[in-house]
Amino acid sequence: MIDGPSADHLRPPARKDRALHQITYRPLLASCVLAFAAFGPVGAASAEGRLEARYSATLAGIPIGSGSWTIEAAETQYTSTVNGSTSGLLRAFTGGQGNATARSTLNGGRVVSSIYAATITTRKYTDSIRITTNNGNVKDFKIDPPQDANPERVPITEAHQHNVLDPMTATLVRISGNGDILSPEACARTIAVFDGRLRYDVKFAFKRMDNVKAKKGYAGPVVVCAAYFSPVAGFIPSRTAIKYLSKQREMEVWLAPIAGTRVLVPYRAQSPTPIGQAVLEASEFISVALPIPASANGVKTQ
Repeated sequence: MIDGPSADHLRPPARKDRALHQITYRPLLASCVLAFAAFGPVGAASAEGRLEARYSATLAGIPIGSGSWTIEAAETQYTSTVNGSTSGLLRAFTGGQGNATARSTLNGGRVVSSIYAATITTRKYTDSIRITTNNGNVKDFKIDPPQDANPERVPITEAHQHNVLDPMTATLVRISGNGDILSPEACARTIAVFDGRLRYDVKFAFKRMDNVKAKKGYAGPVVVCAAYFSPVAGFIPSRTAIKYLSKQREMEVWLAPIAGTRVLVPYRAQSPTPIGQAVLEASEFISVALPIPASANGVKTQ
């Protein structure tokens, strides 16, 4: 679970590394981010909960990575931490590992502010991103190494940095009301994401209901959403990965609930790649409801 929405900016310098990266890392990392940058908060949470999950990544059925994801979701804030690394053949070539964190303040279920940081490291390079947002607008961001000056790259303007979410603040689906949170309505949304290098939209649509059973933790229904990727700025139109992702109509994100909340998060994501199906799926998905803090007058907040 190494973060990097299009993986367009990850370019190992050696020719062989670059070729391997283009046919494996780019499509796989893109599909992973469509999982972990899937949804913006909607409505208000009614309780608090904590999720501890472990995921495995496969490409054409071959294990290539694993990672962990921890979320604490509350009414007025949430924190999220992802750690992951490559494994098997891909690790032999790249030795890749990464981590990302996000801390957000909420008001009425809407993001008021957030701080996002991510680092990806391989034997050949290190890539880091830090983004601060305020009321949906990018207040500050830093990327290292800087974006190259390719004249084909669609420039990111100030307007592209308004009404956006960073990749991890966009992970939670908060469902308002008192009805079933696992419903087709959970998929009915389009989000705008900015990752420091790329500005893109992801549109979701209901596909079906399904059932899952983790090796440890959650067993029950999930709502499956189709995902459609659309680049907006920061990308190079001629890049193979961008063209490939933009044409995909078979990407899916499977959503499961965090206990004690009206919050859904990705349990599984899958996407075709030029060399086989990429799948990111939870092997452990353990969530617990947390006590709702009492207010100063002794009345529990809702």
